[in-house]
Amino acid sequence: MPTSTLFLATVLIWGTTWIAIAAQVGLAPVVVSIFYRFALAGVVMLAGLALMGRLQRPAVWRFVFVQAACLFCCNFVGLYSATALIPSGLVSVIFSLASIFNALNARLFFGEPISRQTLLAGGLGATGVGLLFWHDLAVTLNPDALRGIGWAALGTAFFSWGNMASRANTARGVTPVTANAWGMGIGAVFLLGIVTATGEKLTLPQAPGYWVALAYLAVIGSIVGFTAYLSLVARIGSARAGYATVLFPIVALTASTLFEGYHWTPLSILGAGLALLGNVVMFRRR
Repeated sequence: MPTSTLFLATVLIWGTTWIAIAAQVGLAPVVVSIFYRFALAGVVMLAGLALMGRLQRPAVWRFVFVQAACLFCCNFVGLYSATALIPSGLVSVIFSLASIFNALNARLFFGEPISRQTLLAGGLGATGVGLLFWHDLAVTLNPDALRGIGWAALGTAFFSWGNMASRANTARGVTPVTANAWGMGIGAVFLLGIVTATGEKLTLPQAPGYWVALAYLAVIGSIVGFTAYLSLVARIGSARAGYATVLFPIVALTASTLFEGYHWTPLSILGAGLALLGNVVMFRRR
């Protein structure tokens, strides 16, 4: 599949999953909803690959487990928790900083250099996020907004660490499809452990919209979305693949405005613009 098609699919799919996540929040405990998502995605993907005769066992398992814990467990605990506190479009703006997280982690784990361009991009992105939440944090001191930012930032950090694990898997000959299939199943087991440890009940919401959102998140958002994105990581590297996150907020904030009633102010427009500009600077050709 052409790289441009993988890129476009990633942007459109993940740019719309935020609304589906918001549709589930409050109808079941956060960890339970994520468990349902990856249990369904893991079963469908493993069974589908087995039926096609393409299910393989990874030659090296340790980074598959790391990828499962980061991408298919902890990442979403952070993002779902954030969506319960702040509009989903704003969560996507914070998540768009994943490209900068990827650059920093690529330096830490793979020795790739960090340029002044990266530092400038990080400054612009952080300033933009600050302006987006200026009213909640500096004017009203809204504790929910502060917790939402913390959860979103933590989820984004785990997402980036999962990207690094995916790079390690690819270097060891484990394809994104194989790592995703096993990783989603393993992630569901991790999530079930959290559900059990915290004493949550596996409730079954009655709202039809919950299950429609679950099907979209499991099949389209997880199986198709992650396979497309991690194929990009394998093909063009984590930093360049992370550029897809620049466009998520455009799709997600538009959806949040239409479906969640998010209201724009001049300061929030400036903040969103700076956050996006930070990502553009990150990948600007010298």
